[in-house]
Amino acid sequence: MNRKTLVLPAVIGLLAPVLAACGGSDDGGRKGGAITVGTTDSYTASKEAPAPLDPAYAYDAGSWNLLRQTLQTLMSMPRGGGEPVPEAAKECAFTDSGNERYECTLRDGLKFASGDAITATDVKYSIDRVLGIKAPTGVSGLLSSVDTIETQGYKKVIFHLRTPDATFPYKLATPVAGIVHPEEYPRDKLRTGFKIDGSGPYTLRAEVKGDTIAKAVFTRNDHYQGQLTPKNDSIELRPFADADAMGAALDKGDIDLMTRTMTPAQITKLSGATTGDVMLTATPGLEIRYLGFNTEAPVVRDKAVRQAMAQIIDRGQLTSTVYGEMAEPLFSLVPANITGHSNAFFNKYGAPSADKARQILSKAGVTTPVRLTLNYTTDHYGSGTQKEFEVLKTQLDRSGLFKVEIKGTKWTDFRADGLDGKYAVYGLGWFPDFPDADNFLAPFLDEGNFLALPYVNSAIRDDLIPQSRRQADRLVASDSIEEIQNIVADDVPVLPLWQGKQYVAARDDIQGVEWALDSSSNLQLWELSRGVSG
Repeated sequence: MNRKTLVLPAVIGLLAPVLAACGGSDDGGRKGGAITVGTTDSYTASKEAPAPLDPAYAYDAGSWNLLRQTLQTLMSMPRGGGEPVPEAAKECAFTDSGNERYECTLRDGLKFASGDAITATDVKYSIDRVLGIKAPTGVSGLLSSVDTIETQGYKKVIFHLRTPDATFPYKLATPVAGIVHPEEYPRDKLRTGFKIDGSGPYTLRAEVKGDTIAKAVFTRNDHYQGQLTPKNDSIELRPFADADAMGAALDKGDIDLMTRTMTPAQITKLSGATTGDVMLTATPGLEIRYLGFNTEAPVVRDKAVRQAMAQIIDRGQLTSTVYGEMAEPLFSLVPANITGHSNAFFNKYGAPSADKARQILSKAGVTTPVRLTLNYTTDHYGSGTQKEFEVLKTQLDRSGLFKVEIKGTKWTDFRADGLDGKYAVYGLGWFPDFPDADNFLAPFLDEGNFLALPYVNSAIRDDLIPQSRRQADRLVASDSIEEIQNIVADDVPVLPLWQGKQYVAARDDIQGVEWALDSSSNLQLWELSRGVSG
């Protein structure tokens, strides 16, 4: 089969697959052994991050991709996108007109992978535990609207919310709401290490070297009861130190598929090749990258400094230089293909201009050049991150208004230091928990946000976010959502940079690749099977 690129367009938030003829025999992945998937995500337990796979703690895309295969949630996102559908639940619905009472009834015969029965009490325990532990990662903030949880009998769970929240079904589809075995997860402390005990489509066996997962082996859970249909019996997920090592393993046949995170050079090479047995699949993505600010740090406390950076940074030049077709400029925290998006930063700042930035700083009485450090992580988002920050440094320095240093740090330390407020400016990515504008705003701006930002805007927290959550029709919520984006563009507690596409490269005997990632970059390993190469 010729090596080529398969592009999957988005239609109103849904993936519309365009299938390639790679052979017609589907053996469900049961012949030829486990399907092996490569990733550059790393999974390390440390003093700073002791519980990377505890749903009460984990809040990064890599860890969530392990949890999504192994923990079951009441709701899940359907194949191709759309509104959440019941998963561990047989049915769920708001039972009042104000979106404040949400009721779920569990499926019959639910069991943990151990064979122990699952009851409504286990669901309540799992979510109460997250809210009680309130880990510093901020993941519990997703469930902050929960006031109390009531159970009725063995199968009914009723959530009483503090405030109306039309997005609550989406939140119940994320790993933070994963149902855990109460005997394996202490109520008031985190479960350290790399074990997961749930009821999802797979069980996990982690091969660990030192404090890091060297291989994650997923095996079909025979006790699983849900709406998914795994098309394979086992998957091996192998972390690699970098994309080049992962690509070499794919070329040698040591792995069958690679995804997060490929380099621009790999994308260009695979897109342009006309022979070979590897197919590149491109799908729309909702990944964003941005700069976060500790607004209490002296160097960026004056919002004029942050506004000047927003005025100078040239997103078009940044994306074309570093990422090519893999990314496009983003002028809001809300991506372009999400309901409620507005180009708030472009509307306020227009084209990049050092002269306008100079006027902003001069009016505020800020002495130039402003000396600051841009911090980034060296091992979490791919090899392009360093080059990205080199370009940012060049753009800011060239204005004459800033004198910038850049500093790279390993992810485990970087994330902990960011939460501790040790950085004035730092770069992060965001892979949404669910595809709604609320999830690109509240995690950054609401109380208990995952960045632990000191920035507080009472209009956003007390009025606009609650207003938007009252609206089940997200088009109706757009006015509140757009107003939040305008406030962010003025205050600049975060500075959006770009929105990315996502890619999967796989050998041509692997089927289901077009469904391997959803729009939020969530791995759906159950979709993969081994067929016959063309």
